[in-house]
Amino acid sequence: MTGRRAPAVRPPRALWVPAVLALALIVLPVLGLLGRIDPVRLPGLLTGPAALDALGLSVRTSLLATLLSLLLGGPLAVVLARARWRGLRVVRAVVLLPLVLPPVVGGLALLYLLGRTGPVGGVLDLVGLRLPYTTAAVVLAQTFVAMPFLVVGLEGALRSADDRYEQVAATLGAGPWRTFRRVTVPLLLPALGSGVVLTFARALGEFGATITFAGSLQGVTRTLPLAVYTTAQSDVDAAVAMSLLLIALALLVIGLAGTKAVEGRG
Repeated sequence: MTGRRAPAVRPPRALWVPAVLALALIVLPVLGLLGRIDPVRLPGLLTGPAALDALGLSVRTSLLATLLSLLLGGPLAVVLARARWRGLRVVRAVVLLPLVLPPVVGGLALLYLLGRTGPVGGVLDLVGLRLPYTTAAVVLAQTFVAMPFLVVGLEGALRSADDRYEQVAATLGAGPWRTFRRVTVPLLLPALGSGVVLTFARALGEFGATITFAGSLQGVTRTLPLAVYTTAQSDVDAAVAMSLLLIALALLVIGLAGTKAVEGRG
């Protein structure tokens, strides 16, 4: 043993050209957007009622969607990772469905299920509860598209983790609920932080399912992505200013996700 460090692995030079092109495809459109900024109008546009209403609504509904995803998707991830029964692959495929469906299709599915003429919405309407085109509809739409990210992350963490600790706890007499609280949940914690952050990010950027199921009413259902789309038709500078808000939030979320990932590896 000489104590020398192993040489760093370098990528082949042939990969640099497509790598730079891929990076340019991501960076250049953002730079083009920044080049469209009107510095004179920017402060007023960022603090205008439309931008602040959309920003506040987006943050509130995304937080609620993330919480709902955690309360429902967390247990689902544990069941998918630890349960042993036929049909589990089918259930997993259904869970992944919102990841591949166009969001507008998800919005239509929610509308026809929970709308006034839908099988569930009709029952809710009888008791005076209407979900479409409300803030609650925004939360449900965001949860529909964002929850699979949390489920996939947590299930993958559990499946890669050794289940011997849970087996030992069961052998020592711990029941399923105690084993879950004292063993399974600690195993999930490293992946939970980054999963929650990424789920929030997906909810924050949701557009298609939201506009289909919830509409676009300022202060009620018009989130920041919807505000960008709506405003771009009449005031491009205002749409660019709102886009900057989304970019700033996205960078913040990416930074948090990177921090949580590093903490999880530590």
